[in-house]
Amino acid sequence: MDTRWTRIVQLVIIAGLGTSLAGCNWYSMLNAKKSFKTANGLYQAAEYERAAVAYAETVADPAVFEAAPELVVAYFYLGNSYDNMYRPSRKGEPENDALLDKAVNNYQLAADHIDDPQLRQLSMEYLVASYGIDKLNDPSQAEPIVRRMIELNPQETTNYFALAKLYEDSGLYDLAEETLVSARDMRPDDAAVYLQLAGYYNRQGEFEETMIALDERANREPNNPEAYYTISTYYWEKAFRDFNLTEEEKAQHVVDGLVAINQALDLKDDYMEAMVYKNILLRMQANATTNQEEQDALIAEADELRDRADDIRKERAAGAAG
Repeated sequence: MDTRWTRIVQLVIIAGLGTSLAGCNWYSMLNAKKSFKTANGLYQAAEYERAAVAYAETVADPAVFEAAPELVVAYFYLGNSYDNMYRPSRKGEPENDALLDKAVNNYQLAADHIDDPQLRQLSMEYLVASYGIDKLNDPSQAEPIVRRMIELNPQETTNYFALAKLYEDSGLYDLAEETLVSARDMRPDDAAVYLQLAGYYNRQGEFEETMIALDERANREPNNPEAYYTISTYYWEKAFRDFNLTEEEKAQHVVDGLVAINQALDLKDDYMEAMVYKNILLRMQANATTNQEEQDALIAEADELRDRADDIRKERAAGAAG
């Protein structure tokens, strides 16, 4: 056979194989898209077991991602389907634990292959949560993931919050505080940073540092009644629960709580929750005084607030029912 003809035959055969392979990929892609659509419907209906089967079919042939890269998000939803099927109360049961292992594997694939920044971030957040104390309880595996999140988005403070919580749960309190302080130094005008610091200091029993952080938060949100309400609740908790306080210290915390709660009510006069706490603080103040006239006035004011708060609660309940 002529050499040129032989070459032509070879090219035809190669072309035919290529067409066959292309057809196979096209067919696989159509099946993957069909499975993905089915899976999405099942996922939205919270039928996670069936959704997992359909998502697994979607990602069965990774070659389809070359022609349909949008399908790579199926890794996340497959992981999340397994995650929703997992039950922490059944931890230790092989079948249940296998669901979490599958969730972790697919979250990792999602984090590695998804280009969309938001969904990639979400994949890593769920991956970190999978290593949390109520699941795999392996912070050493979670730390590099969170550090990767910070590397990809160094201006996102929630990543620093996640790292600080990881350190705190591991008993590395100095590192937890340093991480939150780093977030504060990076975003000194971000009220959320100070709320995180307040929560951390409160869990460590550092009341003064807690209140400083809450005040800083309120300074950055002067028109947010919830900021002052939160300050008031912390003063109430300290006055009510710390039996080591002197009567003078307890009385001062009650006064400071009332100052804060009044600021909240000045900004939102129908703030039902604030009314409830002011009612409680007024009764604490009444119990601390020996002046009968002053005590009666405080209790009368507290009763009025209690009744008004109850009226607002009933109005809201009626509105929700209607």
